[in-house]
Amino acid sequence: MQLTRLAPPHLRPFVRLMWASSPDGTPVEQPGAREHVLPTGGMHLVFRLSGPSLRLFHDGADVRGFTVGYAMVGGTRSAFFVRDVSVTTHSVGVMLQPGAARALLGAPEDALAERHTPLEALWGADANFALEQLHGTDSLPRQLAIVVALLEARLASSAMHGLHPAVAQALARMSGASANDDDGQAGAIGQLVKQSGYSHRRFIALFRGMTGLAPKQYARMLRFDHVLGQFAIQPARPWVELALEAGYSDQAHFNRDFLAIAGMSPQAYRRAAPVSSRHVRI
Repeated sequence: MQLTRLAPPHLRPFVRLMWASSPDGTPVEQPGAREHVLPTGGMHLVFRLSGPSLRLFHDGADVRGFTVGYAMVGGTRSAFFVRDVSVTTHSVGVMLQPGAARALLGAPEDALAERHTPLEALWGADANFALEQLHGTDSLPRQLAIVVALLEARLASSAMHGLHPAVAQALARMSGASANDDDGQAGAIGQLVKQSGYSHRRFIALFRGMTGLAPKQYARMLRFDHVLGQFAIQPARPWVELALEAGYSDQAHFNRDFLAIAGMSPQAYRRAAPVSSRHVRI
């Protein structure tokens, strides 16, 4: 069962999406099963309530992997990661908005980017308290309500609220503008720096601290996200059309970016036919 909801209005500046999932019936076991998890351009806070703790792998050749825990923060990433999916699990989580990490987690996005961090390292004993609260009910709606209460408490005790205005303006312009190729991105980002009133170095630092990625990386993720979104709507459409529409300069450029971000070629992605666009079994 999968339950997906928007956060309450007062939390939406900090939380993009909330979700809870649990296996139907007896959890399915597939020893050795893994998947590529493709980046969303955002940060995730996740509580795993059944099955083993989260196990990740450094790359496709890593056979041992390493465990993260039952409560963790998945930082903003610029490329895929590999995780163990040998057992279906019951999890509850949220996807955070840019700039929310300081207020809700106590650390800037760039300190948490490109990695998973045990929540205990950020919340201390409150991480275990959160797990205890969530284990107290099997109701997915109730578990989401508990997460809302936990985030409200964190927000109430935080002195940091919201995005830096210069970053908020840049994100609005980047999300509203059509995608461009790499040369176009460089010019567009230069314009964002100019409009911010800050030096190039200061603007990049502010942007990275609020999103976890540099502006050029973030724009790259927006372009990739556009392709995946259109592919989900029209899976039979040729890749070259989707690539050009998203702003890639040519098919070779698109193939390079797709391989770097997803860890597989567009053709391999299509053959895998993922049920969820961000989770591809390997």
